[in-house]
Amino acid sequence: MKICALTMVYRDYWALSRWYAHHARFLGAENLYVVAHGADPKIAQICPGASVITVPRETLEGFDRVRAEMLDGFAAGLHKVYDWVIRLDADELLCVDPLVFPDLHAAFAAQDVPVVTALGFDVAEMAGDAPIKDGPVLAQRRQIAFSGHYSKAVAARRPIPFQLHGVRVALKRLESFPFHMPRGLFLAHLKYANLAAVEEGNRVRMDIASGEGTGLPGLGWKHADEDALKFYETFGGKKVFDWERSEQHAYDTLSVKPSRVERFNLVKARALKLVHRTELPARFGDQG
Repeated sequence: MKICALTMVYRDYWALSRWYAHHARFLGAENLYVVAHGADPKIAQICPGASVITVPRETLEGFDRVRAEMLDGFAAGLHKVYDWVIRLDADELLCVDPLVFPDLHAAFAAQDVPVVTALGFDVAEMAGDAPIKDGPVLAQRRQIAFSGHYSKAVAARRPIPFQLHGVRVALKRLESFPFHMPRGLFLAHLKYANLAAVEEGNRVRMDIASGEGTGLPGLGWKHADEDALKFYETFGGKKVFDWERSEQHAYDTLSVKPSRVERFNLVKARALKLVHRTELPARFGDQG
C-alpha cells in the first residue's frame, strides 16, 4: 500500500518541522509533498527528501477558495500513484494509538471507505511547561482537549474535493455518502502547543488579514492574538477527565451523526464544543 501526505505552508517553520519529522517517520520523506506559498528556500532545508512545490504568492484574494482548489488538483494527481492521500495543515499530525494500530500503514490497511475522518484534539502549552525542544511534541505537551472543529476529513483513496474540514460530494449522494472515523486514529492540532510559535504566527496572520483585497482570511486571522488568548482561557477552564472517559465521550459524540450540509453538498464531523480536557497517555510520546 502506498500512502503520501500533502500540506501547504507559509513561514510556519516550527509546525512544519514537526509535520515533516512525524510523517517522514511513518511514511518516508520521499512520500511527503509540501506546497510552499511563495518562494522560500528554508522549506526544503526543513524537509530534506520531501517534494517541495512552490506556487506564487502575488495575491491573497479569494485565499481559502484558491488554496482548496489548488490542493484538490495536486491531490488528484497524487491519486494516480498512491492508494491513499493524506491532507493536513502544517500544524496538524495524523497520529495513532499504539494499542490499536502500530503505524499509519496498518491504520489505513484496515479501512475500506473512500474517506477517513480522524478524531481531533488541540494540544496546549500550559503554565509551568518548559520551552519546547527538538523531538516529539507529544512527549513534551500532553494536555489535550478533543475538538469537533478539528475532527476533520484527513485522507481519501480517490480524488474528492476537501472543503470546510469535510468533503464535497454529489448532491444525490449527500445522505448516503459514508462517514467513517476509525477508533484509534487522531488528528493532533499543534497550533497552541508552542507559545513562542503562536506569538510569531499571530504576527504573520494579523499582517496578512489586514492587507487590502477581497476574500482575505477572515476575523480569526485579523484578531489572531485575541483568539489565542480566548483559546487558552477556555482550555484552562475545561473539566479534567481521565483519558479513557474523555476519549470515549469524544468518540461516541463525534463519530456518529455527521453534518450533511445541503448548501455545500458537504459531509463532515459536527463542530461540537466539548467541555472536558485530559492528559495524553505516555504511550503517544514518540509521536509528533
